[in-house]
Amino acid sequence: MQRLNPRQREAVHHHDGPLLVLAGAGSGKTGVIAHKIAYLIDNVGVDPAQITAITFTNKAAREMRERVKGLLGRRQAKPWISTFHTLGLRILREEHAVLGYRRGFSILDAGDCAGLLADLMRRDSPGTDVAVNQVQQAISAWKYALVPPAALDSHGLDKAQALAARCYAPYCETLMTYNAVDFDDLIMGPVRILREDEGVRERWRERIDYLLVDEYQDTNLSQYELVRLLIGGHQRLTAVGDDDQSIYAWRGARPENILRLGEDFPRLKVVKLEQNYRSTGIILKAANTLIANNPHVYDKKLWSEHGFGDKIRVAACGSEHDETERVANDILHRRLLHGGEYRDFAVLLRSNHQARLFEHAFREREIPYVLSGGRSFFDYSEIKDCVCYLRLLANPDDNNALLRVINTPRRAIGPQTLKVLVDTAATTGTSLVATAQSMAFAARVSPQTEKRVRQFIDWFVDFQRTHEATPAPEAFATLLGDIGYDDWLEQSSDDETAAARRKQNVAELKRWIERIHA
Repeated sequence: MQRLNPRQREAVHHHDGPLLVLAGAGSGKTGVIAHKIAYLIDNVGVDPAQITAITFTNKAAREMRERVKGLLGRRQAKPWISTFHTLGLRILREEHAVLGYRRGFSILDAGDCAGLLADLMRRDSPGTDVAVNQVQQAISAWKYALVPPAALDSHGLDKAQALAARCYAPYCETLMTYNAVDFDDLIMGPVRILREDEGVRERWRERIDYLLVDEYQDTNLSQYELVRLLIGGHQRLTAVGDDDQSIYAWRGARPENILRLGEDFPRLKVVKLEQNYRSTGIILKAANTLIANNPHVYDKKLWSEHGFGDKIRVAACGSEHDETERVANDILHRRLLHGGEYRDFAVLLRSNHQARLFEHAFREREIPYVLSGGRSFFDYSEIKDCVCYLRLLANPDDNNALLRVINTPRRAIGPQTLKVLVDTAATTGTSLVATAQSMAFAARVSPQTEKRVRQFIDWFVDFQRTHEATPAPEAFATLLGDIGYDDWLEQSSDDETAAARRKQNVAELKRWIERIHA
């Protein structure tokens, strides 16, 4: 507790009414929540089992549990720290009968739900060009806005929304028939239960003596309503958030929920955490200048004890390609000029999709990198397939590449055949391509198997010879056509949306190859 600054201590000590902690970036909010939980247990006497803390991700919940565990030590009773959806699932499992669900209901993942909706869409509008994910997103938006099928206003809906509206009620009925819920039901369901059953509502209010909610600016309407229903009259709530950090409006987040706290809870106390522990003064000055343009009710000004710091350089680039090339070249230039290692550099991105162009630029310049917090473009199965075909064309002795592509698309060449091929190659000391053409391999497999393998190898050898002087973009496009890769993506994908996404990835790889060879 001694390490907390005055504003942090004020937030920790306040416990007799609703509290909003306006926590600027890098202001130590996680520590405040953890210390407050410990303070409620050690100094206020709240039963740990009656404290619930809600975060937005499983990772954040794990980190919070570790922080609290470090403060509480080895105690048997632990507070409940989870995500909104885990708390909702907990309520649903205990109170499922209120909504008519049976014990042991299932939670369908996005793929299962898409399958149900695709079937309903085919029945309603055979041959529709509306994508399943459009209908899925519309229904999800209605659920987190707490709009049931019966209350849906069909006026002013576009084509996709109108189809979603027609599928909404039968979709909910199908889930009920299957004794199943989707992800959005984990919030909407508990809200319905707490609204409709006063006895259940009071029981849960007694079980949760104190509620803490992190990242409050990212709550949507259904999550806000769940919090409001759970705290009831005692109003023992700590909400931690920052309306200037809200980035999830696309999934229903309502930063105005911070404003609603003051309207719904007139006794609300506001504590501002403005001391930043991450950044230098000049960075915070720039941030404060930008933040001042945001529409918000509560003003705050971040400050730091880290000194003013180095000047910020702003580089205006003509396009996203110019940007990535400038960054990559700057890394090479600085490393050449000042020495050091590649691990001394970091590139921060606003969203994962921006990483692709940086990956391309780094690979072109042979800059090693590690992608953190996202999936590399080159880790997608369709990209691995294509890259392995290209590797094999460049180096027929690349055995790993051959093992990946020899049965992609499927050519009825199974694992046992590949094992024989690898074992024979190890015995003869030749590459897999050469081994597949040998008598030694033919003697160890059936004529039909040998024929299937030879068909692929003969095609590959002929393709490599024919296109040896062909520009890479043209050779790559021809290769994809020869193996029928587009058809394979459609056959091997879960649905049309997944197939389209995989085709887009391949198209992006083609554009990159074209740009490299331009």
